[in-house]
Amino acid sequence: MPQGTTHADGAPSIRGGTGYMPVENYGLIGNMRTSALVATDGGVDMMCWPDFDSPSIFARMLDKDKGGHFSVGPAAGQLCTTKQQYLPSSNILQTRHLHEDGVMNVIDFFPRPNSATADAAYHEKVVHGKQRGEICKDQEQRPDLKKWLVRRVESLRGEVEVEVELFPAFNYAQETHTTEVDNEGRHATFKSKNLSLSCTIAINDEDSSVGLEQPSVTFSKESSSNHLGDGVIARFRLLEGQSVVFILHDEQDTVPADIATAVVDEVQKTTHKFWVRWIAQSKYHGRWESYVTRSLLILKLLTYEPTGAIVAAPTFSLPEDFGGTRNWDYRYSWVRDSSFTIYIFLRMGFKFEAEAYTSFIFQRIAETKVKKGPLPIMFTIRGETDIPEIELTHLEGYRASKPVRIGNGAAFHQQLDIYGELMDGIYLSNRLGKPISYDQWLSVREITDYVCQIWQEKDMSIWEVRNAKQNFVYSKIMLWVAVDRALRLAEKRCFPCPQRQEWYRVRDAIMEEVMEKGYNKELGAFIQSYEANDVLDSAVLIAPLVFFVSPNDPRFLGTLDHILKAPEKGGLTSTGLVYRYNSAKSDDGVGGREGAFSMCTFWLVEALTRAGAYEGKYLPQAVTIFENILSFGNHLRMFSEEIARSGEQLGNTPQAFSHLALISAAFNLDRTLGSPR
Repeated sequence: MPQGTTHADGAPSIRGGTGYMPVENYGLIGNMRTSALVATDGGVDMMCWPDFDSPSIFARMLDKDKGGHFSVGPAAGQLCTTKQQYLPSSNILQTRHLHEDGVMNVIDFFPRPNSATADAAYHEKVVHGKQRGEICKDQEQRPDLKKWLVRRVESLRGEVEVEVELFPAFNYAQETHTTEVDNEGRHATFKSKNLSLSCTIAINDEDSSVGLEQPSVTFSKESSSNHLGDGVIARFRLLEGQSVVFILHDEQDTVPADIATAVVDEVQKTTHKFWVRWIAQSKYHGRWESYVTRSLLILKLLTYEPTGAIVAAPTFSLPEDFGGTRNWDYRYSWVRDSSFTIYIFLRMGFKFEAEAYTSFIFQRIAETKVKKGPLPIMFTIRGETDIPEIELTHLEGYRASKPVRIGNGAAFHQQLDIYGELMDGIYLSNRLGKPISYDQWLSVREITDYVCQIWQEKDMSIWEVRNAKQNFVYSKIMLWVAVDRALRLAEKRCFPCPQRQEWYRVRDAIMEEVMEKGYNKELGAFIQSYEANDVLDSAVLIAPLVFFVSPNDPRFLGTLDHILKAPEKGGLTSTGLVYRYNSAKSDDGVGGREGAFSMCTFWLVEALTRAGAYEGKYLPQAVTIFENILSFGNHLRMFSEEIARSGEQLGNTPQAFSHLALISAAFNLDRTLGSPR
């Protein structure tokens, strides 16, 4: 059985005194357009519609009263044990509520068509288009995709009392809406200024054919002083074997009023077959296959199919510290993720996803060339760069963590490390996927020449600090990577390279400067920046992973040993979890505390793994720390950005970078350990 068993006397007690579910008590479903987070008590508490970066319809995770939700679960007062898991090899979520008199089963999913031919045809349109999502706007381009949220509830044993609440809160709970219920009570429509949604009830028509009376299920309007429009509720009883389906969809996306559950059953089967077919491509069959498989399935859910972009997370403004101010919007695609994304997809056998993402990135490079400016650090899922950061003051934030932010003010930060991740991604795409074209090489040349001009500038680096720019060591390492990968690519493909000697000179100069100014000889470790030469930063764990330094180099081993120390002893590791840096010593312009970083902990595992190939003492540590961090995933093996001192998950969830780093650590640790005896 999955982890995270919960006993509940109705939903309120699960949510505890705060009124909020723990971040780890959610599962993710989606259709590569948008997604939803489903709580273990059956509440859809986070969903943007129709796309990842659209305004929210449900956001109870950010305001327990006003945010909006869609709940399907046991009637209040029933003492239940709850189990949540995915159906095998899929992103179809199953939540079971068990009590003495009956077992309720809730199946949640977004439909997906199952046609390899249609997938391939659509993929070709994506990689050969402008990748701004135009084909997404024309439903004719993918008529086989049903843009529904399907919630099926059934009784597996005995009789169960079901309670349904649907309270939408349009445009981040800022817009009023009207609510209409048809005469039969089977169809509810919610209309706001810019969006209209409907929810249709489907009932099993086989019940009457076998002499069973069909369940009596109807919507009734319900007003709430917390919401800017009425919601609907339904309460009904299911006998063993009976089922009811709720389908949320665009109003203009007509769903037959008398749709039967048998039709929805077929949609579910098709969706399941799609996910089974997709994950069967995976090349990983090592020790941690269940974690890698789930991580791959999550990464696929974070993909925006019309452009190939991958969002950093499907959520916004979930805090990095309860009650704190570090609350950011992650529903965008970061250039920084490019090399890790391309590497993982190609290594694991998913060529379509890697090719689409590579095409998305090259399209952004071409647009930047036309504008004659630096490459932005992030884009919307359509490749846009206008991402104004706005505070939603009317929302209280998760567990009173304010402000709630949408958009991202870091979009035009100077973060020079992105050129290293970008060039590494292009190099890996050429080596493991499709060879790059000559025109793409010309773009690579221009980027590398630009890097040679700006490598000595200060920036805000990977952690997107919001105060003074510095000479961050991580950025310098990644700028070295940018030039190094361009040189490797030129050599491998025999591309013309007029500035080859200058590239060699700059690559050497960057390494020499980092070794002189980015390494504290007294401390015996690489440091955060030239200006903060006594501050450790776990970002430098990337150094051997990108071949800037050998994993057994004494300078790196000294850094590794320091990072492994507890924070009170000058290190960054506490109970096997790694912090980015000591926020008390390093002023990042944000303030407040934060949790340990999941991604940095996986980077530590991989660094220990690579060091352990030469220094035996590090390999057992890599295994121990890896097994430890895996235990902090939720019951569905889902990881958020951070982990609190209390062990709870923190920050936006699930985070792509956490799962990319997990897969990479598992792959390399498994390979270093060799075949199990």
